[in-house]
Amino acid sequence: MSYLYRRPELAHQMARQLLHPSVLDEGLRSGLFLSGLRRIGKTTFLLNDLIPALEDLGAIVIYVDLWSDTQRSPAALILAAVKKVLAELESPGASTVRKLKRLAGADVAAFGFKFGFKLDHLGEPGGATLAQALGEIVDQARTDVVLIVDEVQHAITSDEGSQMLLALKAARDAINPRPDTPGHFLFVGTGSHRALVGELTARRNQAFTGATSVSYPVLDKAYVAYLLDRLSAEGFTALPSLDVAVQAFETLGHRPEEMIKALRQLHFHLPPDSNPDEHLPMIATTLRSAAADIELMKLEQLGGLATAIFDRIASAEGDARGLFSADAAAAYSRAIGREVKVEEAQPVVNELMATNLIMRKGHGLYGITDPFVQQMWRERKAIEGKL
Repeated sequence: MSYLYRRPELAHQMARQLLHPSVLDEGLRSGLFLSGLRRIGKTTFLLNDLIPALEDLGAIVIYVDLWSDTQRSPAALILAAVKKVLAELESPGASTVRKLKRLAGADVAAFGFKFGFKLDHLGEPGGATLAQALGEIVDQARTDVVLIVDEVQHAITSDEGSQMLLALKAARDAINPRPDTPGHFLFVGTGSHRALVGELTARRNQAFTGATSVSYPVLDKAYVAYLLDRLSAEGFTALPSLDVAVQAFETLGHRPEEMIKALRQLHFHLPPDSNPDEHLPMIATTLRSAAADIELMKLEQLGGLATAIFDRIASAEGDARGLFSADAAAAYSRAIGREVKVEEAQPVVNELMATNLIMRKGHGLYGITDPFVQQMWRERKAIEGKL
């Protein structure tokens, strides 16, 4: 039996707002961006709740995770996901046939879509544009196409990624305003860096400026109650009260995996005749720190210069710049106790980006990938400064 916690009501509500918007929701057709910290269940919700809900309402969904392969460019990942769906529509398998019968009729389902371009040349000079390709899907399927890009903030870490977002905006603008369009192209982006995701809709130089940006609805008291009910049904007796468990869940940043770890530790390490409500808060605080340690262990393995560069970025208010300046090299030298030359910084910065600890936010601008890790780093530095 699967114990995946489902959120069908939320998924159905979001799907209807996207595909059948009311007057107040029509702005979602300009794009929807959801932000929330890592490991709070965004991807699980997308794959198991939102995508099925969108497909139940007749949409064709294209999904891509920009963290699935950090060695490939975001633009290449998005283009590959679009090509994969196009190929499935041209030569549909059994599951795709079932969807097409519902959407476009038996003839299309049996023979697949007939595109007026070659997939291999999609997005290349002389080939079809994304606007043309997505427009053909909408017209032949006579339904909505939803592109969901997970960890969308990585798209602006390169010029190629930014150009891809502009191409997707062009597709939106080419398809949606048509008076008799049989469907719409909808873009949904999710990201773990609230500030960066917000910038995608707030800055005038971004492709989706003016689109809707909201916080991802995190799991709440209902989820914690679900966990406690499961434990009780399985015979566990040393359980915390619901209010204390909810507080622990909030301490852990609404992260389901960390909450389960905390309850597991409570079960196996609770002293006899002890009060679970007294021990769970301490366990949650410890695990919160340990979650950051997993990421920071990667930093330690990269050495002292990587730590000094990471600290400079994490300590900056807003975007960090000047990582390769003479002043920065002097600061690195003081931090690690040896002379650091300016040219040493670039390969270390590349390593930090490859391990997903930092990200490039623009030309010469850098930030910490996970805001939670940055927060923990700052808290620890503040404690060290008081000692």
